[in-house]
Amino acid sequence: MPPKSKSPPVETLREPPSRREMLQRAGLAAGVMAGTAALAKWRWDKGGFGQHFAEGQRQVRDFRLRSDPGPLDLAIARGKPEDPTRPPATPTQLVEAVLAAMGGMQRFISRGDVVAIKPNIGWDRTPLHGANTNPEVVGAVVKACYAAGAKHVVVTDASCNDPGRCFQKSGIWNAAYAMGAEVILPSEHRFRTMRLRGDVLDEWPVYTPLVNADKVINLPVAKHHNLSKYTAAMKNWYGVLGGRRNRLHQSIDLSVADLATFMRPTLTILDAVRVLMRNGPQGGNFDDAREAHVVAACTDQVALDAWGCQLIGQKRENLAYLKIAEERGIGTSQFEKLRTREVSLV
Repeated sequence: MPPKSKSPPVETLREPPSRREMLQRAGLAAGVMAGTAALAKWRWDKGGFGQHFAEGQRQVRDFRLRSDPGPLDLAIARGKPEDPTRPPATPTQLVEAVLAAMGGMQRFISRGDVVAIKPNIGWDRTPLHGANTNPEVVGAVVKACYAAGAKHVVVTDASCNDPGRCFQKSGIWNAAYAMGAEVILPSEHRFRTMRLRGDVLDEWPVYTPLVNADKVINLPVAKHHNLSKYTAAMKNWYGVLGGRRNRLHQSIDLSVADLATFMRPTLTILDAVRVLMRNGPQGGNFDDAREAHVVAACTDQVALDAWGCQLIGQKRENLAYLKIAEERGIGTSQFEKLRTREVSLV
């Protein structure tokens, strides 16, 4: 057999390019690079990781009341005494007061309802850290749902840290279970891929226990967030997603607005018993949080975030996701226009 040639096949050999050809190739390469840069910018603006434009009508899970004769849109209960020698109102007392002002939980929950409650149980932190919803607030809301006639109450979240540790260390597992709730830890089989048709969130795994209910109560904690500046009601819906949620941080304001578009809760109750002022969302030092002893409830999650951001010294004008949500008609950032009542327990 003849020896194999070490030269490349004949068809791959080419004459050296002329100067004119080199200039043409350089121009073509520059055009491709410019087009790629423009496409990359467009993709960054729309989500940052190549998500395409949403097609068709956005998906919505709307758990709001169809007809609502209630007296208020926003209620705020305060329980911090000016005299430091006096004890503050308990979280349970704050929840009871704010619900009474809103017309009672029976305004929102009907007999026989299956209710899903979504606290923030994202972090392996204690209640003193202020990174998760206060467990006593969760327990009081579960109790109120059953008192209003709920058939079944589920408490759950898709945690960021190890779920078992988050649910236990936060105190939420014990508090919710003690009041009769079913506490569900996230697992892979509980997620279902859905087309949300958002600007950033198109096809994504959704946590089914939070969408397969008659009523949904959003139960966030007020705290600082190093990317979104403030996190409470709208940002709390990150816990309805599976997958690599950290990718959404590249366009965090759009993703928060997409989630609030998708999830329209029956009621949002804000825990501001202990507020994380810095180093959010998970904190780490007890000194990062302060006692505020406030609980608020609202039928408008956008308005509640616009009001609540003041608790950490933030301004609504600085939260881009509020503007996007308002433009979409999800709610209003002008909370002053709502029917509001403040209740002092001290």
